[in-house]
Amino acid sequence: MRAVQLLTQAAGGPVDHAVDVATELARRGHDSHVIGPPTPRRDLAVAAGVTWHPLHMTGKRDAAGAAAVTRRLRRIRPDVTHLQDRRAGWLGRLVAPAARRAAVVYTLHGVPDGLADLVVGNARIVPRRARDRWLYLDAERALARWSGSRVVVPSRAVADYALRHIRLPAERVHVVPNGVDPQLFAPAPGRAASGEVSAVWLGLLAPVKRVDLLLDAVARVPGLSLTIAGDGPLRDQARHRIDALGLADRVAMLGSVADPAPVLQAADLFVLTSAAENCPLSLLQAMATGLPVVTTAVGGIPEVVRDGVDGLLCPADDEAALVTALTAMVADRDRRERMGASGRARIESRYAVDHCVDGLLQVYDEALACAR
Repeated sequence: MRAVQLLTQAAGGPVDHAVDVATELARRGHDSHVIGPPTPRRDLAVAAGVTWHPLHMTGKRDAAGAAAVTRRLRRIRPDVTHLQDRRAGWLGRLVAPAARRAAVVYTLHGVPDGLADLVVGNARIVPRRARDRWLYLDAERALARWSGSRVVVPSRAVADYALRHIRLPAERVHVVPNGVDPQLFAPAPGRAASGEVSAVWLGLLAPVKRVDLLLDAVARVPGLSLTIAGDGPLRDQARHRIDALGLADRVAMLGSVADPAPVLQAADLFVLTSAAENCPLSLLQAMATGLPVVTTAVGGIPEVVRDGVDGLLCPADDEAALVTALTAMVADRDRRERMGASGRARIESRYAVDHCVDGLLQVYDEALACAR
């Protein structure tokens, strides 16, 4: 099978996921391609047998970039074109009818902030705009119909959104959870006991992630330090809040990291305070590393994390619940180790990248059968 992963972003969870999928497809002997801007993991993917086409569509109005991507797709003539971010989803499905022999698959990695609360468990992120419904619901439904594409959703929670709100046909929606490579995110050797517990947060510094809530909670939990790995529009705001709370000696900001594995391996605990999520790759990476988690019970997260088994779940935007969970984790090293081992086993049995690619290949086969 010749498969293309189409990206328009250079960083983020969907990018890491697409590279993992492309690499695993190449490992299995498929003719695997990525079209998109170079990423820190491009060289590793190419070494594994992936053909990388460094083309970049910089925005919705980048007609030249869109034309270049379209020409490259026609030159490659893939059996399957897998669209891995929202802009790629628009472009790939608009041009799909020009090559009917190819199957088109789009992964719905997330829900626009204005519609986030339509997913069970998610909180409202920003006020709903008048155009959100026609742009992300009506247009999404029309694009799926126009292209004949299959839609992959990494969680049942967001699949419900796709069925109830976008109103996609049930036979075209497939739940395939994200996956990570357990070998790349192996647990670190046993850490020596110390007086301080180290937590790590990994992601984009954006309003949906509620890093301000996390910092407020950390200030109320003695014996807890925090490493923030990531960058984004709220970077300066986070720095100011750290200073205002007197946390400069307990919170480190690393900025973007090309390889999160060493950062995760250096921690005792992973924390995620998002108001909305789907099936976050950072969470899977942390669990694969053997870290217990404290996280909000939003979107697809409760499908992955069993409360009290792999970690502790808190309602969105509930600082008191977050403080209680963090305090409990800081106080009990044995509990952290049990939960971390349980989470690692859960990734190995259900959320490894080979499980994800098994599911995607089934979707590809079904999409190809319909396309032909």
